[in-house]
Amino acid sequence: MEGDIVKLIDEFGLPVIMSIGMGYFIWYIWKFVQTKLLPEIEVMHMALIRVIDQTRMLDQDLIRLQQKVDTVLEYKENEQKRQAEQSSK
Repeated sequence: MEGDIVKLIDEFGLPVIMSIGMGYFIWYIWKFVQTKLLPEIEVMHMALIRVIDQTRMLDQDLIRLQQKVDTVLEYKENEQKRQAEQSSK
């Protein structure tokens, strides 16, 4: 194996052999990204969308709940005012 590499370097030169090696490395990384990483990124993207939707729904629920609490507090305050007016009469 080492003898073959030495013969190739002797025949084509170090820059050519290194360029071929770099080309293979780039191809290997590209293939890895396409076959392994992109499908996983797509799965994570869908999970992120789901989490964002759930957060949005929780936010809307909190807003509705706050409105209900405000209404109850306002109703209670009005009721106390009415009782105070009736007791003062």
